[in-house]
Amino acid sequence: MLSLYEASYLGAYGEDILSHAMEFTDSRLKQSVPFMAPQLGKHVSQALELPRHLRMERLEASRFIAEFGRESDQSSQLLELAKMDYNKVQSLHQTELAEISRWWKQLGLVDKLSFGRDRPLECYLWSVGLLPEPKYSDCRIELAKTVAILLVIDDIFDTYGSLDELVLFTQAIRRWDLSAMEQLPQYMKICYMALFNTTNEIGYKVLKDHGWSVVPHLKRTWIDMIEAFLVEANWFSNGYVPNLEEYLENGVTTAGSYMALVHLFFLIGKGVTKETIGMMDPYPKLFSSSGRILRLWDDLGTATDEQERGDVASSIDCFRREKNLSTEGEARNHVKKHIRSLWKELNGELMAPKALPLPLIKTSFNMSRTAQVIYQHGDNNTFPCVDDCVQSLFFTPIGF
Repeated sequence: MLSLYEASYLGAYGEDILSHAMEFTDSRLKQSVPFMAPQLGKHVSQALELPRHLRMERLEASRFIAEFGRESDQSSQLLELAKMDYNKVQSLHQTELAEISRWWKQLGLVDKLSFGRDRPLECYLWSVGLLPEPKYSDCRIELAKTVAILLVIDDIFDTYGSLDELVLFTQAIRRWDLSAMEQLPQYMKICYMALFNTTNEIGYKVLKDHGWSVVPHLKRTWIDMIEAFLVEANWFSNGYVPNLEEYLENGVTTAGSYMALVHLFFLIGKGVTKETIGMMDPYPKLFSSSGRILRLWDDLGTATDEQERGDVASSIDCFRREKNLSTEGEARNHVKKHIRSLWKELNGELMAPKALPLPLIKTSFNMSRTAQVIYQHGDNNTFPCVDDCVQSLFFTPIGF
């Protein structure tokens, strides 16, 4: 029954048998947990909290190794090999993290912009979540750089910049030329230069490694995202409350979903052709579905804090208003149901003809899984916080 429950989470739209199986097994397993042996009961409870299909790969590896070690029929040789592999990959993560930390310190962005978030560890956690395979070391490092700069730009738009300054910054980004930054305030010049140089460096790396000239594609994702930030700033300034679809359509872009996935498409370099490059504009539905899950989890974890500092309405508010719900708790449940429906859309992509490269499809799925890890602790305190995940993944080896 547990296996059927786990399998039901791979269902797509129209697969009613799997939907019924999910409801049936969820109900029966919850009823049965009190009567199970302690170890089995714990295993089932963990699955009911978060099915395996939705878990972040490296966190699941650690958990599964511990679980396997408690099995009476486990293979000691296989267990030892798994522990050695996990610790070896963790050592690689520490090397990558050291490089990212050096880069971030040398960049000195938050030294000059003290309001900006200083979170290189969290940025790297995103990278490991999206690209867990050891072979993607360089890609993880470059992605962490873009996420770190994104957080600072987000803070400029959310908490620091005036509307007039934000308009100037957006206009300068559209031009994508160093001369365009002369009109900007000093703090924006520093951020502009950091973004400009980092993006061009990534473009150079892709050209060197894979032979594609991609800076125009990379800069388009940043322009789209910063224009979406400005839309939110105008909403707030004008007191405009968007409807749910408006909010989500814009929110996928401001979450950095398209920026991250397009950058990784070129950094991974698998299946990059003129045809697949053409599929990046407009962005694929796969990216949108994954990005919406990211945005919704972000709202579940951070909406209260963000609104206290003056952000626009979140998806929770949109659901509450459009569904005429009386409490925030009801709205949060609707958000979670919507996340479940978006997972069905993602699962459908696995069965569709593979127009996009498989590594990119896997990365899109991993974005949704990682978003849950990053943000769910804000919604449910039974899940570990980001700092705990960082400590576990990067600094706590598995003992023998």
